[in-house]
Amino acid sequence: MAALETIRTKFGIGASIIIAFGLLLFLVNPSDIIQTIQSTSTKYDVGKINGKRITYTDFEQETKEMASVRELMTGTSASSEQAQKQNREIAWQNLVQEHLVIPTVRNAGIHVGKQEEVDLFVGENPSPVVASSGLFFDQEGNFSPELVRDFMEQASADESGRMLIIRNYLQNSVRNNRYSEKYGNLFTAASLVNSLQQKKAVEENNTTASVSFVMAPNSYFPQDSSIVISSADIKKFYNAHKDNFRQQATRDIEYAVFEVVPSAADIEAQNVDFVSAYDEFSTTENVRAFLQRNSDRQWQDTWYKDGELRSVNRDVDAFVTANKSGVSPVYRSGNNFYAARIMEVKNIPDSVYVRHIMFQGAAARHNADSLLKLVNSKNFAAMAEENSADRNNQFDGSFGTLGWMTQNSMIPGFESVLTAATGKPYIVTSQYGSHIVEVVKTTKPVAKKKVAIFEKATLPSKETYSTIYNKANLLAVRAAGKYANYKAACDTTGTYSRSMTINEGTDTYGAISHAKEVTRWAFDNKPGKASGIITVDNNYFFVAAVKGAHKEGFATVEEVKDQIQNQLYREKYSAKRCEEVAAQIAGLTSMEEVAEKLGTTVSELTDVTFSTNSAATTEPAFVGAVASAAEGQISGPVAGIMGTYVFKVNGRETGSYYTEDDALSAQARIDQYHQQMLLPVMTDKAVTDRRAKFY
Repeated sequence: MAALETIRTKFGIGASIIIAFGLLLFLVNPSDIIQTIQSTSTKYDVGKINGKRITYTDFEQETKEMASVRELMTGTSASSEQAQKQNREIAWQNLVQEHLVIPTVRNAGIHVGKQEEVDLFVGENPSPVVASSGLFFDQEGNFSPELVRDFMEQASADESGRMLIIRNYLQNSVRNNRYSEKYGNLFTAASLVNSLQQKKAVEENNTTASVSFVMAPNSYFPQDSSIVISSADIKKFYNAHKDNFRQQATRDIEYAVFEVVPSAADIEAQNVDFVSAYDEFSTTENVRAFLQRNSDRQWQDTWYKDGELRSVNRDVDAFVTANKSGVSPVYRSGNNFYAARIMEVKNIPDSVYVRHIMFQGAAARHNADSLLKLVNSKNFAAMAEENSADRNNQFDGSFGTLGWMTQNSMIPGFESVLTAATGKPYIVTSQYGSHIVEVVKTTKPVAKKKVAIFEKATLPSKETYSTIYNKANLLAVRAAGKYANYKAACDTTGTYSRSMTINEGTDTYGAISHAKEVTRWAFDNKPGKASGIITVDNNYFFVAAVKGAHKEGFATVEEVKDQIQNQLYREKYSAKRCEEVAAQIAGLTSMEEVAEKLGTTVSELTDVTFSTNSAATTEPAFVGAVASAAEGQISGPVAGIMGTYVFKVNGRETGSYYTEDDALSAQARIDQYHQQMLLPVMTDKAVTDRRAKFY
């Protein structure tokens, strides 16, 4: 302490803080400090829901829990990127339910009681969440209330806790679904259509008009210099329509990309290597091992029909189709080299109808061997029902039936069934255990071949990699971190620069995917900055520069002034054209005279109806004017988007093809749409989703 006091006196409070922080690091786990910083900084938030910050740490924990639940329910661990995306999406929706939807519904006075929750599990009308869960399907694939009751009882006694996790998840899902269902019903009940509204809907849909009209096309360009749009006009429009200019956070960037591709020297070197290995490929007795050591394409235990190798290489396919044995020449396609060797030719079916008896456990093979002596085609189903560990597969109603199998729909380990004799049970081994299998019937055998394909792609050499890297580095060095320098460097080096507006979720640049690192750099830097080299997939070098930045929220007047100016110009131009057309046709008494005056022709429309349930045959403004116009009189002009309309209603007809039932069905569709829009409307301003920044 004396030493600390001496330092404080001599060097001041700054040195004391530095030393104190060092002592803190000594006493506290650094990872705890990092986690604390992340929990207090909004920089590490994946979003906000109804005012609640969702930190990256919190969201990751929710996602992990969701993944655990799905793994327990399906029995498989889903590690693919698609599965992870699904887990993140479900986790996010769970958080939206917890922090926004359920509180909103409860504030509306809606509740779900305890007894109600129980009934939704084991009552006469179970929740769709329970009824659609495969956990509670019986052997016939039907929902079983008994299985639900058994599950609920066993979950409480399960010492592993796994069943309890599933039960809690299902209970939350059932409760949330019920809340949402009640809330939606509240809106549906409020959507009342009285008898007068229903009568009007029927009349509108049954009334049609026949119309003669003339359309004078609008010509927005070149612009009419007499139409002036002031800054005040733009500002007034912006204020009146501000919600239309809500935007995501975006960046305007320019970027150059250098793809690492093999040079001519690399391709020639690969050609030499491929040819040197070709002789061994042609003669080796262990082609599987050869391909494992030397080929990008491994051995595939697949039977090919003529034409099926076209997707691999057309030359390979042509060789295999034309021959019954032998080794092809060396073929080159782009940067890839190919050779094919026909290993076997047989007539085999495309599909086989299979049944099995499965054994599991340490004695699986022994039990299969013992029972094989007793099994035949006649007693197979009975033996399967009595002995098989597989209690689910009953494709044709009898135990053990797996149904039709093809090469593309095959249980791993069952490949031999394609060439097996029908009606002769034998034993195979799979990841599930030992099986007595029988091929019951097959489709008609056709000629097929087993083919070994030796394939090698040319990879860029270190020299090529270095050469392309140096080109990218030259641009990055000359840019020196500044946009202006970047533009000049692109000109002097002859580098093509692309422009793009990106958001935080942008992952693809042109045909290049997995480029999220470029996006992260752009959002971490201000306009005017240029990057160093950003490597993507170890195959592309990016050099990027930020030209502009747009904050999340509302676009500024300056950002949208051109858009507003064009809109206002069209509106003023249409109004002016209406005045001009009105002056031109004043006093004319026939549609033919109107058409001649406007330099166009008369067109006819029939069955024009003013109905929200019918597709408009032309522009809405025109249809609306037709609905209220007097018969037999020239009406207009009406300002449309495509042109200015002058028309005459020749007559109206009233039918009876649209009924009250049709009106009710139409209203039901509207109610359904309202239901679908509940969540989007609820989350519009209450949810900020920034997951794209992190994933």
